[in-house]
Parts: sequence; structure tokens; C-alpha cells
Amino acid sequence: MANDDVDPVPAFGVWAARARMSVALVCMLGALVLGLNAASADVMIPDTPAGRIMSAWLEAFNSGDRSRLDDYYKKYDPEKHADDLMDFRARVGGFELLSIEKSAPLRIVFLLKERNSDMRALAKLQVSDSDPPRVTSSEINGIVPGATVVGYDIDAATRTRVIDAAGAKLDEFYVFPDVAKKMALAVRARAKRGEYDSVTDGNTFAKLLTEHFREVSHDKHLSVTFSPVRLPEESPAPSPDAVAHYRTAMEEANCGFEKMEHLSGNVGYLKFNFFADPEICGGTAVAAMNFLANVEALIVDLRQNGGGDPKMVALVSTYLFATPTHLNDLWERKSGETQQYWTLPYVPGKRLPTVPVFVLTSHRTFSGGEEFTNNLKVLKRATIVGEVTGGGAHPVAGHRIDDRFTIGVPFARAINPTTKTNWEGVGVEPDVKVPAAEALTTAQALAAKELAVRRAAKP
Repeated sequence: MANDDVDPVPAFGVWAARARMSVALVCMLGALVLGLNAASADVMIPDTPAGRIMSAWLEAFNSGDRSRLDDYYKKYDPEKHADDLMDFRARVGGFELLSIEKSAPLRIVFLLKERNSDMRALAKLQVSDSDPPRVTSSEINGIVPGATVVGYDIDAATRTRVIDAAGAKLDEFYVFPDVAKKMALAVRARAKRGEYDSVTDGNTFAKLLTEHFREVSHDKHLSVTFSPVRLPEESPAPSPDAVAHYRTAMEEANCGFEKMEHLSGNVGYLKFNFFADPEICGGTAVAAMNFLANVEALIVDLRQNGGGDPKMVALVSTYLFATPTHLNDLWERKSGETQQYWTLPYVPGKRLPTVPVFVLTSHRTFSGGEEFTNNLKVLKRATIVGEVTGGGAHPVAGHRIDDRFTIGVPFARAINPTTKTNWEGVGVEPDVKVPAAEALTTAQALAAKELAVRRAAKP
């Protein structure tokens, strides 16, 4: 959906946040001065459960071997998968361990440096007191040159301040005012019962607040986030440096466009994982669509697409229609206004208004990826192949709470101009339901069948 976010690092496990650009770039890319230990050529890793698992993760990650990462996850962190990590691994090229910042038997905080750049990151690993131990939480927070590393620890005054400020932001901006009040009341009641009194880790607290707000709202876009690096003051617009960092990050990720190719039978294949801002990434989208200009069928792979900017949804969609087409609307609670999104009057290159289109989905397809899918399904312009999507139809904006906490507040809702509904909480149902891993081969078979019929019908 519009203005989405992606988990900062699915890795240790990006939902990159065009939506929260004003606070946004603050968290991911903002101008942050590294005050940590200097690099060490030979860091002694503690012989503790946390230290041993950290070492196992670093070895698996640095190997770049999918099977080794899968083995690590199966043993220590079974809710995650190597697929969550491979794109990130390719970008950073592995990590050098610079120092151990804090160590306890079940918790370790450590400093890393990317092998592909001078970018550093502060990471934390928490494990269970079980045999064998399992990962209970893990974080990697990138640090660009700039400001102060504060760390993960928080106190009671911080917890109270964050709860009060989060409730105020929800009350002011959340798309459904009555639900906003219920969320704030529910979390304050938990605080009064002492449920947060023992929480001294900022990331853990942010995740608990996110979980408890969502228990009331069932809104997957709503989230509280934490940074161990001090955040700059919120400003009405992102700074030039923040925009430059965002541009660089998009360029390094090829604006989310992962693969464009011609498959057998003159079937085009396009895989992209994020609908980036077209002001920065429009050229990449145009190049991708022009590369596929002469295909007879098109497969669009959104199985890893976590969302993005509705303007990019409109740009890519324009290539699939011959005439102006109403795609989606967004109604904003605070202004009461509805913004319409249509295909564009002009795009460079050839359009593909009559070729069969197949969109691949998974349960990870979310927000903007779901909008694209839902738009084409309702307009009967594509066959959707794969799994029911994630179910997030409320665009989100980021708000600074203090120098380490932010909250992403869904402030509007999508309204399809045909159905007058959206996919919030239910996802988009595929036309052909198959496991995500089988979606591509299924779509290829469907495309071949459709093209055979079309070719046979030609005089």
C-alpha cells in the first residue's frame, strides 16, 4: 500500500520506508558519530550461549551459502528462513566483527562492519535459557557516519513517556479514531498492571507495544520502532542529506527491481520487491518495462514485494492499459479528502495492453504489492497465481516519539473504485491458488496454454 515500510533488516532475523521518509530516513539513513570501539583484528567471542550462537550466525551469514544459512535457522531460529536474508547478504557482502559491546550469558551486543563498504552496524542477539538455546530476538541497526550510539537499554521513565506519546499520536492520526482510543486504553491498562516493568531492552519494548496495539486494531501496518542510535529532531521535510542517502540506498538495491528476463515462448518475467518513489526510481521502472516491450505474455513476480509508493504502482500499471484507468483511491482521516490514482497519460516506450499478465503472490506480498495485485484482479487485467497476500491496506506515516522511538501510524485507507472495499485483514485471493514456491512454474504453464490458444486463432 501507499507509503509503506519494510522491516529495517529482515536479516538477522527491508521493509524500506518510503512512507516514513520524514522520520524515516532518520531511522534508516539519517545523519547519525560513531562512538564505539575501534576495529579489532581478533575479537574474542565469549563462550556463552549467546556468544556461540552469534558466532554460528556470523559464519553462516559470511559464507553466503543458502544451505548453511538454512541449517543455522533450522537449528537456532526456525521461524526464519535464508530467503529473508540473501538479498541483504549480497548487498553488504558479509560482516567483519569489530567488537563486543556488552555480553551476558543469554544476550550479546556487538559491532559489525560491512565488507562491501565502510558502513557499520550495531547488533544484538538474545537467546533462550533452554537446551539447546534458541534465538528469541535479534536486531541489526545500521549506523551511517554522524551521531551518538545510545544503546538498547531503557528505564521506567522512558517506558512511560513512550506509552503516553504513542497514544497521543494514535489519537491524532490513526485512521479509525475509536480504535485509536481503544488501543491507548489497552496499553495503559497493561502498564498499570505492571506488565512492562521488567522490560529494559528498547527493541523488546517496541515489539511488545506493536503486538499489543495490533491485538486491538488488527492493523499490520501499525508499528513502534526503536533505534539504539540517537535520532535527529523531526522536521517537516527530509533533509538534503537524508534524501541523498535514500537515493543511494535505492540505487544500490536497483530500486527493488531484481530480475527482468525473457523466458521460453517469448514470455517476459519481471521480479521486483519494492514500489520505490518514481521521482528517484522512475527511470529504472521504465527501463525494465522497455526491456520487456515485445513479449507476448508477462509474469510479474511480487512474492517478496512488501509495498511502497502508490505513484510507482500507477507508473508500472500504465504499461498494461491502453486508455486512462482508475486504479485505486486513498481516503485520509485527518483531512477527510480522497486522492484518486489513475494510470498516467504518458509513459516512455511501448505499452502492453493486450498481452496476458500473471501476477505471482505469497503471504509476504504486502501493502503496495497487494494494491497492484488487487487493482489488476478487480480490473480483470491479470491472473493472480500463488498464495493469499498479507492483508495490509492502510498507508502509514512515521512519527518521532523521542530520540530513540518512532511510531508508524496508518492514517488512511484504500478504497477500490469498483468494489468500494479493500484487502485490509483479509489479503487478496489468488485466481489460481498454489504454494508460493510453485507459482512461477504454474504461471509459465498457464501462459504457454494461453499463447497456444491465441496463436491457433490467428489466420
